[in-house]
Amino acid sequence: MTADAVDPCTLTPAHFDHVVRVTTRWSDNDMYGHLNNAVYYELFDSAINGWLITGAEVDVMALPELGVVAESGCRFFRELEYPHSLDVAVRVERLGRSSITYALGLFDGRSDELAALGHWVHVYIDRDSRVSVPIPSSVRELLESAVAAR
Repeated sequence: MTADAVDPCTLTPAHFDHVVRVTTRWSDNDMYGHLNNAVYYELFDSAINGWLITGAEVDVMALPELGVVAESGCRFFRELEYPHSLDVAVRVERLGRSSITYALGLFDGRSDELAALGHWVHVYIDRDSRVSVPIPSSVRELLESAVAAR
């Protein structure tokens, strides 16, 4: 079951493969007093790459393959603001030959209430030729193990 196939209001961090706790920063708030929309994307990007770096034990900057963002989006459900802790959750929705589709949840760390539901597609390309290539084996192993553990 994909995160999009259920009512988003029922999702909790337990529906995801990897969850990281973060703390908002003063500079994250915009002039309206809540987290700027761009911050949500920064949090998603950091959660995915942090998981790949620590979980797959790879230096994403040194791999001959690059995981580039081919598509992203976000549905916002409630405001978040500084100072609060948040849980950024990542789930593998689809694991292809050269692409990965992730669902991303941003939760209020005090209540596990979903604030935003994002999606992100990484496509792996060769660093030099920029041609699509298979997902690196260490990354694939990590993500396959997460899917298998469900």
